[in-house]
Amino acid sequence: MSGRVLLTGATGFVGMEVLVRYLERGERSVTCLVRAESDAAARARLDGILDQLIANGAELFAHRVEAVAGEMTAEDLGLSAETRERLAAEVTTIVHCAANVSFDQTLDQARETNVGGTRRMLEFATLAQQRGGLDRYAQVSTAYVAGTHTGRFTEDDLDVGQGFRNSYEQSKFESEAMIRAQAGHLPWIVLRPSIVVGDRSSGWTAAFNVMYWPLRALSTGLFRAVPAMPESPLDIVSIDYVADAIYELCESPQDSSHKTFLLTASEDASTFAELVSLAARYFRRPEPQAVPPAEFVAGMSMLSDAAVEASRIYFPYFAISTVFDNARTRARLAQAGIHCTPLREYLHRLLDFATRSRWGKRPIARARASTS
Repeated sequence: MSGRVLLTGATGFVGMEVLVRYLERGERSVTCLVRAESDAAARARLDGILDQLIANGAELFAHRVEAVAGEMTAEDLGLSAETRERLAAEVTTIVHCAANVSFDQTLDQARETNVGGTRRMLEFATLAQQRGGLDRYAQVSTAYVAGTHTGRFTEDDLDVGQGFRNSYEQSKFESEAMIRAQAGHLPWIVLRPSIVVGDRSSGWTAAFNVMYWPLRALSTGLFRAVPAMPESPLDIVSIDYVADAIYELCESPQDSSHKTFLLTASEDASTFAELVSLAARYFRRPEPQAVPPAEFVAGMSMLSDAAVEASRIYFPYFAISTVFDNARTRARLAQAGIHCTPLREYLHRLLDFATRSRWGKRPIARARASTS
Protein backbone atom coordinates (compact mmCIF):
# COMPACT_ATOMS: atom_id res chain seq x y z
CA MET A 1 0.00 0.00 0.00
CA SER A 2 1.14 3.55 -0.70
CA GLY A 3 -0.29 7.06 -0.50
CA ARG A 4 -1.65 8.98 2.46
CA VAL A 5 -3.75 7.44 5.21
CA LEU A 6 -6.79 9.28 6.61
CA LEU A 7 -7.51 8.18 10.18
CA THR A 8 -10.50 9.16 12.28
CA GLY A 9 -10.71 8.58 16.02
CA ALA A 10 -6.98 9.06 16.60
CA THR A 11 -7.72 10.56 20.02
CA GLY A 12 -9.80 7.51 20.99
CA PHE A 13 -8.60 4.24 22.49
CA VAL A 14 -8.60 2.07 19.35
CA GLY A 15 -7.66 4.87 16.95
CA MET A 16 -4.60 5.96 18.92
CA GLU A 17 -3.22 2.41 18.92
CA VAL A 18 -3.81 2.14 15.17
CA LEU A 19 -1.95 5.44 14.73
CA VAL A 20 1.02 4.08 16.69
CA ARG A 21 1.28 1.13 14.34
CA TYR A 22 1.21 3.29 11.24
CA LEU A 23 3.95 5.49 12.65
CA GLU A 24 6.21 2.78 14.07
CA ARG A 25 5.79 0.03 11.47
CA GLY A 26 5.58 1.89 8.19
CA GLU A 27 6.61 5.00 6.32
CA ARG A 28 3.25 6.29 5.13
CA SER A 29 2.03 9.79 5.94
CA VAL A 30 -1.07 9.92 8.13
CA THR A 31 -3.69 12.65 8.32
CA CYS A 32 -5.82 12.60 11.46
CA LEU A 33 -9.25 14.21 11.46
CA VAL A 34 -9.49 15.84 14.89
CA ARG A 35 -12.40 17.69 16.44
CA ALA A 36 -11.02 21.16 17.14
CA GLU A 37 -11.63 24.82 16.37
CA SER A 38 -8.63 25.15 14.07
CA ASP A 39 -5.84 23.14 12.51
CA ALA A 40 -3.45 24.59 15.10
CA ALA A 41 -5.70 23.44 17.92
CA ALA A 42 -6.05 20.04 16.26
CA ARG A 43 -2.26 19.79 16.04
CA ALA A 44 -1.84 20.71 19.69
CA ARG A 45 -4.40 18.11 20.73
CA LEU A 46 -2.81 15.40 18.60
CA ASP A 47 0.71 16.27 19.77
CA GLY A 48 -0.41 15.80 23.35
CA ILE A 49 -1.75 12.36 22.47
CA LEU A 50 1.44 11.41 20.59
CA ASP A 51 3.64 12.30 23.55
CA GLN A 52 1.43 10.18 25.80
CA LEU A 53 1.69 7.24 23.41
CA ILE A 54 5.35 7.39 22.38
CA ALA A 55 8.24 9.08 24.16
CA ASN A 56 8.81 12.37 22.27
CA GLY A 57 6.27 11.16 19.74
CA ALA A 58 5.16 14.60 18.56
CA GLU A 59 8.73 15.55 17.67
CA LEU A 60 9.71 12.19 16.22
CA PHE A 61 6.78 11.97 13.83
CA ALA A 62 6.05 15.62 13.08
CA HIS A 63 7.08 15.09 9.46
CA ARG A 64 4.69 12.18 8.90
CA VAL A 65 1.53 12.92 10.84
CA GLU A 66 -0.83 15.78 10.02
CA ALA A 67 -3.75 17.01 12.09
CA VAL A 68 -6.70 18.74 10.43
CA ALA A 69 -9.65 20.22 12.27
CA GLY A 70 -12.90 18.63 11.19
CA GLU A 71 -16.21 17.14 12.22
CA MET A 72 -17.17 13.80 10.75
CA THR A 73 -20.91 14.47 11.00
CA ALA A 74 -20.68 17.84 9.21
CA GLU A 75 -21.07 18.45 5.51
CA ASP A 76 -17.72 17.82 3.77
CA LEU A 77 -16.41 16.68 7.17
CA GLY A 78 -16.18 20.35 8.17
CA LEU A 79 -13.15 20.76 5.89
CA SER A 80 -12.44 23.70 3.63
CA ALA A 81 -12.86 23.02 -0.07
CA GLU A 82 -9.11 23.34 -0.56
CA THR A 83 -8.22 20.86 2.21
CA ARG A 84 -10.90 18.41 1.14
CA GLU A 85 -9.70 18.39 -2.47
CA ARG A 86 -6.06 18.05 -1.44
CA LEU A 87 -6.78 15.10 0.81
CA ALA A 88 -9.03 13.44 -1.76
CA ALA A 89 -6.15 13.54 -4.23
CA GLU A 90 -3.60 12.18 -1.73
CA VAL A 91 -5.52 9.68 0.43
CA THR A 92 -5.51 6.04 -0.70
CA THR A 93 -6.50 4.41 2.62
CA ILE A 94 -9.23 5.47 5.02
CA VAL A 95 -9.43 3.94 8.51
CA HIS A 96 -12.62 5.09 10.19
CA CYS A 97 -12.27 4.39 13.93
CA ALA A 98 -14.24 7.32 15.35
CA ALA A 99 -17.57 6.56 17.00
CA ASN A 100 -19.81 7.43 19.91
CA VAL A 101 -19.30 4.36 22.11
CA SER A 102 -21.60 5.32 24.99
CA PHE A 103 -24.12 2.63 25.89
CA ASP A 104 -26.65 5.01 27.46
CA GLN A 105 -27.05 7.54 24.65
CA THR A 106 -30.39 7.96 22.93
CA LEU A 107 -30.82 6.28 19.57
CA ASP A 108 -30.91 9.67 17.84
CA GLN A 109 -27.62 10.64 19.48
CA ALA A 110 -26.01 7.35 18.50
CA ARG A 111 -27.26 7.62 14.94
CA GLU A 112 -26.00 11.19 14.57
CA THR A 113 -22.40 10.11 15.08
CA ASN A 114 -22.28 6.46 14.12
CA VAL A 115 -24.63 6.49 11.14
CA GLY A 116 -24.30 10.13 10.11
CA GLY A 117 -20.52 9.99 10.46
CA THR A 118 -20.36 6.88 8.28
CA ARG A 119 -22.45 8.62 5.63
CA ARG A 120 -20.02 11.57 5.52
CA MET A 121 -16.99 9.28 5.44
CA LEU A 122 -18.44 7.31 2.54
CA GLU A 123 -19.01 10.57 0.68
CA PHE A 124 -15.37 11.50 1.15
CA ALA A 125 -14.24 7.99 0.19
CA THR A 126 -16.18 8.30 -3.06
CA LEU A 127 -14.46 11.62 -3.79
CA ALA A 128 -11.04 10.12 -3.01
CA GLN A 129 -11.78 7.25 -5.35
CA GLN A 130 -12.65 9.72 -8.09
CA ARG A 131 -9.66 12.02 -7.53
CA GLY A 132 -6.70 9.77 -6.95
CA GLY A 133 -7.86 6.22 -6.41
CA LEU A 134 -8.78 4.46 -3.17
CA ASP A 135 -7.20 1.16 -2.14
CA ARG A 136 -9.04 0.62 1.13
CA TYR A 137 -11.97 1.96 3.13
CA ALA A 138 -11.89 0.30 6.55
CA GLN A 139 -14.67 0.80 9.07
CA VAL A 140 -14.27 -0.24 12.70
CA SER A 141 -17.59 -1.62 13.92
CA THR A 142 -18.36 -4.03 16.78
CA ALA A 143 -19.00 -7.75 17.05
CA TYR A 144 -22.12 -6.81 19.00
CA VAL A 145 -24.00 -5.86 15.86
CA ALA A 146 -25.10 -9.45 16.56
CA GLY A 147 -27.30 -7.94 19.25
CA THR A 148 -29.51 -10.45 21.02
CA HIS A 149 -28.92 -13.20 18.46
CA THR A 150 -28.55 -16.62 20.06
CA GLY A 151 -26.03 -19.11 18.75
CA ARG A 152 -23.47 -18.90 15.95
CA PHE A 153 -22.77 -15.52 14.32
CA THR A 154 -20.28 -15.45 11.46
CA GLU A 155 -18.23 -12.84 9.64
CA ASP A 156 -20.75 -12.83 6.81
CA ASP A 157 -23.81 -12.42 9.04
CA LEU A 158 -25.46 -9.08 9.70
CA ASP A 159 -29.25 -9.01 9.72
CA VAL A 160 -30.37 -12.23 11.36
CA GLY A 161 -33.52 -10.80 12.94
CA GLN A 162 -31.78 -9.76 16.16
CA GLY A 163 -32.82 -7.14 18.66
CA PHE A 164 -30.35 -4.84 20.41
CA ARG A 165 -29.34 -4.23 24.02
CA ASN A 166 -28.58 -0.55 23.52
CA SER A 167 -28.43 2.26 20.97
CA TYR A 168 -24.71 1.72 20.38
CA GLU A 169 -25.27 -1.78 19.03
CA GLN A 170 -28.19 -0.69 16.88
CA SER A 171 -26.43 2.35 15.40
CA LYS A 172 -23.37 0.28 14.50
CA PHE A 173 -25.63 -2.32 12.88
CA GLU A 174 -27.28 0.43 10.84
CA SER A 175 -23.86 1.78 9.84
CA GLU A 176 -22.83 -1.62 8.51
CA ALA A 177 -26.12 -1.98 6.66
CA MET A 178 -25.48 1.40 5.02
CA ILE A 179 -22.05 0.30 3.84
CA ARG A 180 -23.41 -2.90 2.32
CA ALA A 181 -26.29 -1.09 0.63
CA GLN A 182 -24.57 2.06 -0.59
CA ALA A 183 -20.83 1.42 -0.90
CA GLY A 184 -20.61 -1.39 -3.40
CA HIS A 185 -18.40 0.83 -5.56
CA LEU A 186 -15.83 1.23 -2.76
CA PRO A 187 -13.09 -1.22 -1.66
CA TRP A 188 -14.51 -1.54 1.86
CA ILE A 189 -13.77 -3.88 4.72
CA VAL A 190 -15.50 -3.93 8.13
CA LEU A 191 -13.61 -4.79 11.32
CA ARG A 192 -15.62 -6.01 14.32
CA PRO A 193 -13.84 -6.13 17.69
CA SER A 194 -15.65 -7.53 20.70
CA ILE A 195 -15.06 -6.08 24.20
CA VAL A 196 -11.66 -4.33 24.11
CA VAL A 197 -9.46 -4.13 27.21
CA GLY A 198 -5.87 -3.05 27.83
CA ASP A 199 -2.57 -4.23 26.44
CA ARG A 200 -1.83 -7.84 27.29
CA SER A 201 1.86 -7.12 28.02
CA SER A 202 1.73 -3.88 30.01
CA GLY A 203 -1.92 -3.75 31.03
CA TRP A 204 -2.11 -0.17 29.74
CA THR A 205 -5.48 1.23 28.77
CA ALA A 206 -6.83 4.67 27.99
CA ALA A 207 -10.45 3.66 28.55
CA PHE A 208 -11.77 2.31 31.83
CA ASN A 209 -15.21 1.30 30.66
CA VAL A 210 -17.34 -1.78 29.94
CA MET A 211 -15.58 -4.57 31.87
CA TYR A 212 -13.53 -2.26 34.07
CA TRP A 213 -16.47 -0.86 36.05
CA PRO A 214 -17.72 -4.27 37.23
CA LEU A 215 -14.15 -5.34 38.01
CA ARG A 216 -13.60 -2.22 40.07
CA ALA A 217 -16.86 -2.83 41.93
CA LEU A 218 -15.78 -6.41 42.60
CA SER A 219 -12.46 -5.15 44.00
CA THR A 220 -14.35 -3.31 46.71
CA GLY A 221 -16.69 -6.18 47.53
CA LEU A 222 -19.61 -4.07 46.33
CA PHE A 223 -21.33 -6.85 44.40
CA ARG A 224 -22.95 -9.63 46.36
CA ALA A 225 -25.00 -10.72 43.37
CA VAL A 226 -25.09 -9.97 39.65
CA PRO A 227 -27.56 -10.91 36.90
CA ALA A 228 -25.49 -13.39 34.90
CA MET A 229 -25.27 -16.88 33.50
CA PRO A 230 -22.08 -18.49 34.85
CA GLU A 231 -21.20 -20.23 31.57
CA SER A 232 -22.07 -17.24 29.38
CA PRO A 233 -19.12 -16.40 27.11
CA LEU A 234 -17.41 -13.07 27.77
CA ASP A 235 -15.68 -12.30 24.50
CA ILE A 236 -12.82 -9.99 25.50
CA VAL A 237 -9.79 -9.02 23.39
CA SER A 238 -6.70 -6.94 24.13
CA ILE A 239 -6.13 -3.60 22.44
CA ASP A 240 -2.78 -4.70 21.00
CA TYR A 241 -4.42 -7.69 19.28
CA VAL A 242 -7.15 -5.45 17.85
CA ALA A 243 -4.77 -2.76 16.62
CA ASP A 244 -2.34 -5.32 15.18
CA ALA A 245 -5.22 -6.93 13.31
CA ILE A 246 -6.59 -3.64 11.99
CA TYR A 247 -3.17 -2.57 10.73
CA GLU A 248 -2.52 -5.91 9.05
CA LEU A 249 -5.92 -6.10 7.36
CA CYS A 250 -5.78 -2.49 6.19
CA GLU A 251 -2.25 -2.70 4.84
CA SER A 252 -2.19 -6.15 3.27
CA PRO A 253 -2.91 -6.14 -0.46
CA GLN A 254 -4.05 -9.78 -0.40
CA ASP A 255 -7.43 -9.12 1.19
CA SER A 256 -10.13 -8.44 -1.36
CA SER A 257 -12.86 -5.89 -0.75
CA HIS A 258 -16.33 -6.37 0.69
CA LYS A 259 -15.26 -8.58 3.59
CA THR A 260 -16.03 -8.43 7.28
CA PHE A 261 -13.57 -9.58 9.96
CA LEU A 262 -14.49 -10.60 13.50
CA LEU A 263 -11.71 -9.50 15.87
CA THR A 264 -12.95 -11.71 18.68
CA ALA A 265 -11.69 -14.27 21.16
CA SER A 266 -14.33 -16.75 19.97
CA GLU A 267 -13.19 -20.25 20.98
CA ASP A 268 -10.71 -18.70 23.45
CA ALA A 269 -13.35 -16.54 25.16
CA SER A 270 -13.61 -16.69 28.93
CA THR A 271 -16.86 -17.35 30.74
CA PHE A 272 -18.42 -15.08 33.32
CA ALA A 273 -17.64 -17.66 36.00
CA GLU A 274 -13.97 -17.82 35.05
CA LEU A 275 -13.55 -14.03 34.98
CA VAL A 276 -15.21 -13.57 38.37
CA SER A 277 -13.21 -16.38 39.92
CA LEU A 278 -9.89 -14.97 38.69
CA ALA A 279 -10.72 -11.41 39.69
CA ALA A 280 -12.06 -12.39 43.12
CA ARG A 281 -8.87 -14.35 43.77
CA TYR A 282 -6.75 -11.40 42.66
CA PHE A 283 -8.57 -8.96 44.96
CA ARG A 284 -9.07 -11.52 47.74
CA ARG A 285 -12.77 -10.93 47.74
CA PRO A 286 -15.68 -13.37 47.85
CA GLU A 287 -17.20 -14.23 44.51
CA PRO A 288 -20.59 -12.55 43.94
CA GLN A 289 -23.50 -14.87 43.33
CA ALA A 290 -24.59 -15.24 39.71
CA VAL A 291 -28.36 -14.89 39.60
CA PRO A 292 -30.30 -15.71 36.41
CA PRO A 293 -31.38 -12.37 34.91
CA ALA A 294 -35.06 -13.28 35.10
CA GLU A 295 -34.72 -13.78 38.85
CA PHE A 296 -32.47 -10.81 39.55
CA VAL A 297 -35.25 -8.28 40.11
CA ALA A 298 -36.48 -10.29 43.07
CA GLY A 299 -33.00 -10.17 44.61
CA MET A 300 -32.14 -6.55 43.95
CA SER A 301 -32.05 -5.87 47.68
CA MET A 302 -28.70 -7.69 47.68
CA LEU A 303 -27.15 -4.78 45.75
CA SER A 304 -27.18 -1.11 46.59
CA ASP A 305 -29.36 1.16 44.45
CA ALA A 306 -26.33 3.21 43.40
CA ALA A 307 -24.44 0.13 42.24
CA VAL A 308 -27.43 -1.17 40.31
CA GLU A 309 -27.85 2.12 38.49
CA ALA A 310 -24.16 2.60 37.69
CA SER A 311 -23.65 -0.90 36.33
CA ARG A 312 -27.05 -1.54 34.74
CA ILE A 313 -25.83 -0.83 31.19
CA TYR A 314 -23.14 -3.53 31.45
CA PHE A 315 -25.17 -6.35 33.00
CA PRO A 316 -26.64 -7.61 29.69
CA TYR A 317 -23.13 -8.62 28.59
CA PHE A 318 -22.96 -11.13 31.44
CA ALA A 319 -25.73 -13.26 29.99
CA ILE A 320 -24.98 -13.49 26.27
CA SER A 321 -25.69 -16.59 24.21
CA THR A 322 -23.91 -15.48 21.04
CA VAL A 323 -20.91 -17.46 19.80
CA PHE A 324 -18.76 -15.58 17.30
CA ASP A 325 -17.45 -17.75 14.49
CA ASN A 326 -14.28 -16.02 13.29
CA ALA A 327 -12.65 -18.99 11.55
CA ARG A 328 -11.82 -17.03 8.39
CA THR A 329 -10.37 -14.07 10.31
CA ARG A 330 -8.39 -16.31 12.65
CA ALA A 331 -6.83 -18.19 9.73
CA ARG A 332 -6.03 -14.97 7.88
CA LEU A 333 -4.35 -13.32 10.89
CA ALA A 334 -2.41 -16.47 11.75
CA GLN A 335 -0.60 -16.07 8.42
CA ALA A 336 0.79 -12.79 9.78
CA GLY A 337 1.62 -14.26 13.19
CA ILE A 338 -1.25 -12.44 14.91
CA HIS A 339 -3.06 -14.47 17.54
CA CYS A 340 -5.60 -13.71 20.26
CA THR A 341 -4.43 -14.55 23.78
CA PRO A 342 -7.04 -15.91 26.23
CA LEU A 343 -7.95 -13.35 28.90
CA ARG A 344 -6.94 -15.69 31.72
CA GLU A 345 -3.31 -15.35 30.66
CA TYR A 346 -3.10 -11.58 31.10
CA LEU A 347 -5.97 -10.50 33.37
CA HIS A 348 -3.55 -10.01 36.25
CA ARG A 349 -1.61 -7.44 34.19
CA LEU A 350 -4.81 -5.54 33.44
CA LEU A 351 -5.66 -5.48 37.12
CA ASP A 352 -2.12 -4.50 38.12
CA PHE A 353 -2.31 -1.49 35.81
CA ALA A 354 -5.86 -0.60 36.86
CA THR A 355 -4.98 -0.53 40.54
CA ARG A 356 -1.66 1.26 39.93
CA SER A 357 -3.45 3.98 37.98
CA ARG A 358 -6.36 4.02 40.44
CA TRP A 359 -8.77 2.99 37.71
CA GLY A 360 -7.82 5.98 35.56
CA LYS A 361 -7.82 8.62 38.29
CA ARG A 362 -4.01 8.74 38.21
CA PRO A 363 -3.32 8.46 34.46
CA ILE A 364 -0.18 6.69 33.33
CA ALA A 365 1.05 7.41 29.82
CA ARG A 366 1.38 4.49 27.45
CA ALA A 367 5.02 5.41 26.90
CA ARG A 368 5.66 4.98 30.64
CA ALA A 369 3.54 1.88 31.11
CA SER A 370 5.36 -0.02 28.38
CA THR A 371 8.73 0.49 30.08
CA SER A 372 7.76 0.06 33.73
